This record gives sequence, structure tokens and C-alpha cells, in this order.
Amino acid sequence: MGAGKRGVLTAAVTVVCAVTVLAVPGTAFAAPTPPPDPGTTASVTVVTSDVELEAVRKKLDKLYRAAAKATDEYNAAEEKARQQTAQVVRLAKKIVEGREKLDDLKDRAGAAAAAQYRGGGLPPEARLVLSDDPQDFLDGAGRVRQEQHAAKGMLGEMTRTQRDLEEYAEDAREQMRKLEVGRKVKAAAQKRVERQIEAAEKLEAELEQEEKERLARLERQAAARAQATWLSSGVLDELTSKATAQGREAVAYATAQIGKPYQWGAEGPNTFDCSGLTSQAWLAAGKTIPRTSQMQWQHLKRVDVEDMRPGDLIIYWADASHVGMYVGDGVMVHAPRPGRTVTLAGAGSMPILGVVRPDPAAE
Repeated sequence: MGAGKRGVLTAAVTVVCAVTVLAVPGTAFAAPTPPPDPGTTASVTVVTSDVELEAVRKKLDKLYRAAAKATDEYNAAEEKARQQTAQVVRLAKKIVEGREKLDDLKDRAGAAAAAQYRGGGLPPEARLVLSDDPQDFLDGAGRVRQEQHAAKGMLGEMTRTQRDLEEYAEDAREQMRKLEVGRKVKAAAQKRVERQIEAAEKLEAELEQEEKERLARLERQAAARAQATWLSSGVLDELTSKATAQGREAVAYATAQIGKPYQWGAEGPNTFDCSGLTSQAWLAAGKTIPRTSQMQWQHLKRVDVEDMRPGDLIIYWADASHVGMYVGDGVMVHAPRPGRTVTLAGAGSMPILGVVRPDPAAE
């Protein structure tokens, strides 16, 4: 391999390595707070009434919702980084192939020049004029035209190849710039997630065990009230749609994950966040859907709540920051939040923004 080719391959490998570094995901969770030194007394907030605990519940809900929104931003940046990484790799490959093609064209052009030099330095037209044989003259005229056409074609191909290389290089630089911007967006989102989760965990850590149990009871009661209100609206009265074959596969995958811990930014197989669970469930059913709950809301077909069927995705909150999968009978499966596991819950236990369908063609 020539020095030029080795340089090109080295440059391409450097590009790919740089992409790999940029694409490495951040740490999933902040380091746990160290325990207080012996002899010190930890600050404990004593909560004595359900009214105060309800205020804590609402504050925790607000913190975890903010974390969920930041998680969606992180996941979106991660997904975009994957796509841009693949694009840079493709461009790097094209650059290597283009340089090899250009080197080959230059070698051929050099061989033609050497052949002309060996012929006495005269161009083909001059040698033709000096020919003594008329038949050679006539045969040579055709060869000259062919050689001239080939030389012109080679020069044109060299020019096009050089232009393509410049475009590939510019595209690669632009994708690398976007990757760097995306890396900063992802890092900022990660900090927001960790900050919100840390604040929530600190708030829960200040509760006594008995207060934590009462808080969990209040959470269940709030979800049950929301579900009862949703069901009393009659939303399920006319619900008769049955799952498609793909929908049943997606539901089977999602419900098989029940009991696995929530972890923001995770797509399985041992931990999940909310959209990681739904996107992987549909991938297992043979359908690729957007990674985040916001992108699922934006890009998948929307259907009325009254028309939803098992496998459809229920998008929650006005900012589309949470998603669950409908499994039937007014129930959905979802990965709730940090500190919780994948579980079944009432489909109306949180404010519903809308319903989307990953497989609209399978009517």
C-alpha cells in the first residue's frame, strides 16, 4: 500500500474513532450521597399529617416529571448521535474509496505519459502524420480519436472524483460539528435529569419509614381516583378493537418485563425507561418506532382513545413526557420512574395527552 493510501486510511480511522468517543453515553446515575460521619445527626423533616404528605407527593411528582422530560431530551440527542455517527462512517468509507479511485486514475494517467515519452516524446497526432504507410495512417486515425476520447474521459472522471471527495469531506466536517453540538445537548440533559432525581431522592430520604409507607399509599390512592374518574367517563363503553398479531407480540414483550427496574436512558434488557420499554416492545414485534415519547407522539398515527386497541401507546402529560402501552381492559404497562419497576397501572391514572398506533396498516 502506498503512503498516500495509508494516510487516507489513517484519516478515516481517526474520523471513526472520534465519532465513537462522541457517541459514548454518559453515566446513568449520579454517585450516591455518602453517609454522614459517625457522631453527626442527619437532618430529618418530620411530617405528621396527610396534608403535608400530599404536598410532598405533588412535589415529588413534579420533580420526576421534570426528570422524565429531560430524559426524553437526552434520549433524542442519543438517537440523533447514533444516526450522525452512522453517516460519518459512511462518508469516511466514501472518502477512502474516492481517494483510492483517484490514485488509480493518476497511475493510469502517468502510464499514458510514460508511453508517450517512450514514443519519442511526440504526440499521437504527430506520429500519425509522419507515417509512410497510408493504411497505417487510416488505422491510426481511428486509434488517435479513441485515445483522445479516453484521455478526455479520464480527465473528466478525475475532476468529478476530486469534486466528490471535497463534498464528502465537507459533509463529514458538518456531521462532526453536529455531533459535537449534540454531545453538549446530551450532557446538559443528563445533568438536568440527575439534578431532578437527586432532589427527589433527597426529599424522600428525609421521610421516616412510616411516612414513606403513607406516601406510597397516597400515590396509589391518587392513581386510583384518576383511573376511576377516567373509567366513569364511559371512555371504554364502546371499546371493542382487538389487538393485531404485531400488537399482541408487543404486549407480550412489554408485560414480560414487569418487575424490572426503571433506569433513565435504558432500553433493556435488564432496565428500561418509559419509551425504552415501548420502543423495544415494538422492535421485538418487528416494527421500528421512534425512541422517545415525544417523537412517538409526533410521528406515529394518532387515534381516538375510544378506538385504541392493545399495543397502542398512550402518551401522558401535555409535554408528552411519559408513555405506556395499552394492554386491554383499561390497563396499561409502563416503566414509571426512578425507584420503581415496570408494572401494570390504570390507563387513566395520569392525564392522557393522546393515543398513537405503531401499526396503522394492520387494520
